[in-house]
Amino acid sequence: MAGSSDANGTTPGGYTRRGLLRIGAGVAVGAGIAGATWGELGRNREAAAAPAGNPGDPTSPTIAVKVKNLSGPAETGPFNAPWTDLGIPVRCPDGTMLFVCGDTFDGPHVPGPGEPSYWRAPAGLRSGNGDVNNLRIDGSVGGSNARSLVDEPHNPVGDGRFTTAIPSDAFVVNGVMYMHLMRGVIYDTHHTDFWRSFDNGETWEYLCQWPGDMHGGQFQQKTYAVADDGYCYVLSSVFNRDRDSGLLLHRVRQDALGDPGAYEPWGYDGGWRWGAPPTTVMADRRYGEICFRAMDGKYVLTWLDAATATIRAMVFALPTSDLTRTLEQTMIVNGPAQAQVANVVTAPYGGFVVPGSTFGNFHIIVSQWYDPTNYRFMQYRVYMAS
Repeated sequence: MAGSSDANGTTPGGYTRRGLLRIGAGVAVGAGIAGATWGELGRNREAAAAPAGNPGDPTSPTIAVKVKNLSGPAETGPFNAPWTDLGIPVRCPDGTMLFVCGDTFDGPHVPGPGEPSYWRAPAGLRSGNGDVNNLRIDGSVGGSNARSLVDEPHNPVGDGRFTTAIPSDAFVVNGVMYMHLMRGVIYDTHHTDFWRSFDNGETWEYLCQWPGDMHGGQFQQKTYAVADDGYCYVLSSVFNRDRDSGLLLHRVRQDALGDPGAYEPWGYDGGWRWGAPPTTVMADRRYGEICFRAMDGKYVLTWLDAATATIRAMVFALPTSDLTRTLEQTMIVNGPAQAQVANVVTAPYGGFVVPGSTFGNFHIIVSQWYDPTNYRFMQYRVYMAS
């Protein structure tokens, strides 16, 4: 999942601690755009099921093609950030595109255990051109030295573990930017907090926080669809790839985003309604990153399905649509490094929708990390059903 603070008992900055993102890098899970074969996945090499089991699952993955690397030594090294991930894209009020990144390092490679590093999280990298077809990182929050967007000292908490601040979403409402962060040790969220910016992401103001155990932990990772009815619709899950989680839906008025008491759950108590106890809208699964957006008069959800190491998508009419009966499209599949072509990506995660996308020109940001010099985020175009 997003970020790389130590959860496996090593020192900060060590690429080994993420267990190759618990996806089984190098295992042949993808067979390109024609189909998929499924092998052992994850830290414990458990057997993975192939399609997720929705009634309308396609028989083969959706076609996707890589557009470019957006981060890496050549792309973001000039901003002292050659190694970073996530890159949640948000189009700023000034027209630039800000990529909100997770754990970010300098140096010749991702620092290993005991190696010194300049560790920041979250960080902000910027494309001066906000056009989805012409993105190139040419700046950062911090100028030539990308700095943390908010204070995060990466405090030691014992057993060689350290805190971090991992973004789950960034978006704009009425000219104001918002950012949601998961705080604590990776996969052990202490709390989440919410921030806003009035200056295109250069500085951030704290708004509020939620406890990490709220709704059984299923309110840790949040993503916001900004609707045209005055609400934001919020999907949430546990922030832990090793744990099954439901997917909860809330709504909040756009003028009350920073008020935790204003978030109204969608739930079932003999019938589905707003204000009922929050009820999962999909079967429990191991969610990686999730991204929920209003687009072209519809809604789109993308997510990492950790059990199959695939990045998937759904398109539906309303936030309250029945997702158990919605077509589930596989956009990105896992595969060995020597076979990365079309939609095959080694150790993929992320899958954030790029602002400016349409269903005819749909772009996502995909991260990967499978060795100390392959830790980046990339742009993919997806040819999907809508």
